[in-house]
Amino acid sequence: IQGDGWTESSREEGTAVSAMGGLFFKEMGIDRTPPTASQANHPWQQQSVHVGGQYRLAIQMADVTRLCYTKSIITVNGQYPGPTILARDGDRVVVNVVNHVRYNVTIHWYGQPFEHRHGVRQLRSGWADGPAYVTQCPIQSGHSYVYNFTIVGQRGTLFWHAHISWLRTTLHGAIIILPELGVPYPFIKPYEEVPVIFGTHINLLLLLCSFVLASLCYLYAFFAGEWWNADTEVVISQALENGGEPNISDAFTINGLPGDLYNCSAKDTFKLMVRPGESYLLRLINAALNDELFFSIANHTVTVVEVDAAYVKPFEADTMLISAGQTMNVLLQAKPNYPNATFSMRARPYATGSGNFDNTTVAAILEYQNPSSSSSAGFSTELPLYIPVLPAFNDTSFAADFTGRLRSLATAEYPANVPQTVDRRFFFTVGLGTDPCPRNQTCQGPNGTKFSSTVNNISFAVPTTALLQAHFFWQWEGVFTPEFPAFPLMPFNFTGTPPNNTYVSHGTELVVLPFNTSVELVMQDTSILGTESHPLHLHGYNFFVVGEGSGNFDPASDPAEFNLVDPVERNTVGVPDGGWVAIRFLADNPG
Repeated sequence: IQGDGWTESSREEGTAVSAMGGLFFKEMGIDRTPPTASQANHPWQQQSVHVGGQYRLAIQMADVTRLCYTKSIITVNGQYPGPTILARDGDRVVVNVVNHVRYNVTIHWYGQPFEHRHGVRQLRSGWADGPAYVTQCPIQSGHSYVYNFTIVGQRGTLFWHAHISWLRTTLHGAIIILPELGVPYPFIKPYEEVPVIFGTHINLLLLLCSFVLASLCYLYAFFAGEWWNADTEVVISQALENGGEPNISDAFTINGLPGDLYNCSAKDTFKLMVRPGESYLLRLINAALNDELFFSIANHTVTVVEVDAAYVKPFEADTMLISAGQTMNVLLQAKPNYPNATFSMRARPYATGSGNFDNTTVAAILEYQNPSSSSSAGFSTELPLYIPVLPAFNDTSFAADFTGRLRSLATAEYPANVPQTVDRRFFFTVGLGTDPCPRNQTCQGPNGTKFSSTVNNISFAVPTTALLQAHFFWQWEGVFTPEFPAFPLMPFNFTGTPPNNTYVSHGTELVVLPFNTSVELVMQDTSILGTESHPLHLHGYNFFVVGEGSGNFDPASDPAEFNLVDPVERNTVGVPDGGWVAIRFLADNPG
């Protein structure tokens, strides 16, 4: 998005402005001392939670054991998963990232719009968004970079992660944004908060908070993810070399623990205790590489109240679907009386494609504190265990029904500012194609070719100069072209019989929009190499999901059914398997 008033983040830490500081931690009893590397094996014991202000994230290696296998992984401050950033709406956050590993690194602050709006025009901070060679050159080994941004007009659950190669499989953490002081949630005040992150490290961040001092909390971060015994950088490098599918993970994890459904992991099962009759806010984050996930708690129903840090009209669900990169806040009402039982919390993928995927299920335990017991320590292994029933891996009808229930809160206090008119329309096909195999090489893609992901049949060629830098200095010649097609150059039956030629083109081609352009984008799945659901994230913005459907999008009839009143507001959406999704947003954040 074009605009003036750019500013690059300071190379010095400077003074951070925050409503909460050291006095808060002293009063709350929170230890800000970074944990030792050994704590990466026990993430539920971490308390390295900050509130606004300044942070120092040291990218370093740490040894972690899972499935009776020990390997060295990339971490932040020796933690796996990484530390949680806690802030209030309006806080300025300054993060000094220091790279101590041999890989280049960047950090993306998922879901942050990175703009300063206080009623007057302010400078944006798109330089802090994090995608390597897009908004910045990566942080090289032995170097550092300061990310500097202000959180404005947001509250809820987001997350941060590495944004280069597959480093994000272990390099990620939660961002919890509390409302401004004195501003309540538009739902009942929970007794405790439990953020839950899913990912390819399905990061089920379970973050327990006791509400004291104006709703601030003790925070304990818990993650769910995927675990590879192999080095994930080797896994993706091999796949890019031979053109085939990457090797699937060896296990999913919850709070970094595989759970008792995997061999050699009976003791590595996360367990959460709740009190009868109390309510809990579960903050769900799917930090997977690509997996969409079903999640359910046996014999319990939750109320969905927020997605992607935007409030929604509350509705009840016993199973949730969360696409990679999405977040969701749900209220869990504990049973009124001690149930004399334990309940399994489980997650597994929603997968509709023809390729291989990790079809295992990860489990954790929900247990109730016994009011008649004088001790709250430990968990019973003698109580009966109830198990949830999850949808089938390819249950597209459940997926469509669940996403169709999401609606913006759309009140006077939290309006749904949907663009009612559109300046620019785009139609993007999303799917897989092929590249020819180089000479003297054996490739493992379809018919000896290489897989290639495409949008409008163009596969992105990563530049060696950051795109934002090239645009800012008007030195984009030879770096990129502003000629990305608004529509497919060669239309075909997108979800029908695939074309004979599956080869793709390559280029660093961009869409350049004038400031304040209202945009409508339709994204269409294709069947070139088989239909599948595709999660897609838009950096720097929230958008409104105004419509979705199965089959091919019909520009003559489908727009008449768009919801322009209370569509769900998101920053990440799943393009349905064999279908399409339409979004609208206002391009008012240069970057």
